[in-house]
Amino acid sequence: MNQMLELLEGLRFLTVLLRHQEKFKELCLEMKNLIGVVACDAAVVIFSLSVNQIQKGLAKETDLALFHLLKVLKFIRAEVTDPVTSVSGFGFPRTNELGSMDFLLENLKELESCNEADDSIAFPKDQIRTVLEDLVFLRSFLVKIADQRNGNGKLQALWSRIMEVAHWAEFVIDSIVVGDKHEYLGRVARDIQLLRTEARETYHSTRHDCGAQRTNQKSFRIESKRSIPVLNEVLVGLDDEIKTIIHSLTRGSKLLDFVSIVGMAGLVQLLCSISSRSPDEYLEMDESDLAPKLFKLLKRNRYLIFLDDVWEIKAWNLVKSSLPDDANGSRILFTSRIQLQFKPDSMAHHLRHLTDEESCKLLQKKVFRKEGFPPTLGKVGSQIAKLCRGLPLTVVLAAGILANTAEDCWEEVAKSLTSSIVLNDEYCMMTLELSYNHLSDDLKPCLLYFSAFQEDENVPVRRLFWLWISEGFVRKTERMRFEDVADDYLKDLVDRSLVMVSEQRSMGGAKACRLHDLVHEFCVKKAKEENFLHVLHSRNDHTGPSNPLRVCDRNARNLMIWESLLEFPYVRSLLLFNEDDLGFWLPKLLRVLDLGELVFHAYLPMEVFLLAHLRYLALRTRGVKFIPAAIANLSRLQTFLLRGNGIHCLLPKAIWNIKTLRHLWTTYPYAGFIFPVENLEECPGLDRLDSLSLAIDPSSQSLQKILTKLPNICRLRCTKTASREKCTGDGILVFDCLSRLESLTLRCFESTRFKFPLNLKKLTLKQNEQPWSEISTIGKLPKLEVLKLVDDPFFGKEWEMKEGEFPKLRVLKLSNLRDFRSWTASSDNFPRLEKLIVHNCWMMEEVPSCLGECPTLEMIEVRGCLESVASSVKQIQQEQIDMGNEVLGEKSIELQLLPAQLR
Repeated sequence: MNQMLELLEGLRFLTVLLRHQEKFKELCLEMKNLIGVVACDAAVVIFSLSVNQIQKGLAKETDLALFHLLKVLKFIRAEVTDPVTSVSGFGFPRTNELGSMDFLLENLKELESCNEADDSIAFPKDQIRTVLEDLVFLRSFLVKIADQRNGNGKLQALWSRIMEVAHWAEFVIDSIVVGDKHEYLGRVARDIQLLRTEARETYHSTRHDCGAQRTNQKSFRIESKRSIPVLNEVLVGLDDEIKTIIHSLTRGSKLLDFVSIVGMAGLVQLLCSISSRSPDEYLEMDESDLAPKLFKLLKRNRYLIFLDDVWEIKAWNLVKSSLPDDANGSRILFTSRIQLQFKPDSMAHHLRHLTDEESCKLLQKKVFRKEGFPPTLGKVGSQIAKLCRGLPLTVVLAAGILANTAEDCWEEVAKSLTSSIVLNDEYCMMTLELSYNHLSDDLKPCLLYFSAFQEDENVPVRRLFWLWISEGFVRKTERMRFEDVADDYLKDLVDRSLVMVSEQRSMGGAKACRLHDLVHEFCVKKAKEENFLHVLHSRNDHTGPSNPLRVCDRNARNLMIWESLLEFPYVRSLLLFNEDDLGFWLPKLLRVLDLGELVFHAYLPMEVFLLAHLRYLALRTRGVKFIPAAIANLSRLQTFLLRGNGIHCLLPKAIWNIKTLRHLWTTYPYAGFIFPVENLEECPGLDRLDSLSLAIDPSSQSLQKILTKLPNICRLRCTKTASREKCTGDGILVFDCLSRLESLTLRCFESTRFKFPLNLKKLTLKQNEQPWSEISTIGKLPKLEVLKLVDDPFFGKEWEMKEGEFPKLRVLKLSNLRDFRSWTASSDNFPRLEKLIVHNCWMMEEVPSCLGECPTLEMIEVRGCLESVASSVKQIQQEQIDMGNEVLGEKSIELQLLPAQLR
């Protein structure tokens, strides 16, 4: 039966091969004839079989024929899909070439120092050592000619050939690692040696000219001025336009009316949402069900609906029947970059461009965070502002360039802007091209990677960093974690106004980010030009780069994954696929695999555990109870992200052998990984593990043993597994051995006490049901900045704080504390508190009045609480204003009281 399944899969492969035969014109005549013979033989074998034969066993002759047929099918598949049989038609990415060379060298050094393959493969370590030495030399040569190659055709051609052979060396060697034939390695090694000789001769002949040119080069780049990405953007000018729009929204007819704004990109974001419910509740609903719900929600209410960046009338037709007209002055506000007719005889409001003065003021504030250029830059600054032609996005992009450009090079920026003669969106694109050219090589692939995401998509920063690192974009340093380097990259892109922070973390920094739609459009176009990434828009989309290294499928059922090896034989990254059938294999050289919304029930696909080069693996599962031991084959795995799995998942003992692991994380907050605890003393540690979703039985007393094997954990989410026994011993869970732990979440550890590390910066407690007296241990933590108390982590009605507690706390969140009533604090508590969040504390009476004396308080958010809490917050606000703190104004206070029926 298994042989018949193999035959079926083999024939499916031939079907795909014949469907895409235009990609394989280089197949020799003998191979084409062999494929035809195999197809005929397969038909004969299948015709000769009966159902009874299959069930009871095949005849000897048929069995031998089937065995021979399967061998030939395997041979054809190996020959056709060999990633190194032909260079023709392959376009290597032209982004961050030195960075990709460094990534290759790091991998070769690692390969040379370890026993990568068994003796049966006869792994050619001596040849790889020679290749490594030659590539190190060529890399140093590329650095020396980097500044001169664009003006020298000979150097540019040599650069391109070096990068091409380096990419092919990577493919050949990586193919050998997974067991492929390696006769190509000798040819690649000879090519590299010849290039080394040519590079040495070329450098000697051009050394004098290169040195002279280097002295005339000016450095445009300076260190970023911004340390933390911010959400708030500068708003300058167009006050008269705003008044006109507000007048249209608030005056005139009581009947439902429309306000349409047409203008240049870069002015508006989402103004309001209709429902306070989570968007997740509506994701699975059909449009026919959503329409009446929207109508019912709006009926007898005065409403403002805002539709941003509308490109076609279809968007309006989807919602117009759901909008009641109760003659109460409701309005619909549209914005678009094109003229659309939403209502007969309606007139759109066309936004004017910024004046030169407004452009200059916006440029000043974006570059220097204040009005006014320094005297030495006033003339050129005004010139650059004028060259932006009143387009806000262009002004912002120019500011991003200037903020990272040495002052003596501003004239060069002005000349670059002068050379652009197109208008509006095209002019913004030209400015984007200039911004892109001013990026360092490290930052270019990080920006282009946003093309893999949807337009206007809020991209989780943590996931983005993990992908950047797995792709090899983030440079390794001795002093900093990969994630910290990636964070610096993002700050730099934000500082240049190329990326926007859409959500911030409670500890500071970005939690989610997004691109302006024009910037996203530019990234998609540039990624295609640079052979960086191919986005599939349809099943037979062949308009992208030739044989791309990275493929992203944004739509369901575009590409059958089992076809991907034929469609993209050299692919190293597959992102966001959504399909119901994996088929019989995946491209074996994959480094990054994210299967998006494809759900695996109960078991994981074994195909993924054959991908020896995999660094990033993201799967959506449901009901998976264990990870198979085959995960040990993924010896380079850095990130394992499990989405949606609602139960704890047992790891195999082999997990301890994956020394490269950095992140073991589950997106479902109440589930985690269970580590094997047998013979822990003999297991190696996971020294690089940085983030972990852990499930632990505290009665087993194994937590301490596990944590000693994870010495560098920075982020830990710890959940109690089901246990019939109570904690033994003194009931204390000890985390103070984790000297690098900064973020800790603890859930469901009833009647348990904790010992925390002194470096802890963020602590979240959920459902732990300890007495309030235990919180004093937390209050003594010297570096704690964020504390979140959720779902009754303490029992009792009163929290009485002690003197000097929480010296560095910036954010405090209290959520769903059912019995909590009173809270006593003094003026020396929370000396640095910036943000207080109180959600659904139904019995709470008031917020401590001493917060009115807190000089750093910036925001208070209250939802689902009694009116007395709101009154105490307003009193604190007034005290802050009396102290001269204008920050805590009305916009920084959010009050949403408990519904009357629940009071």
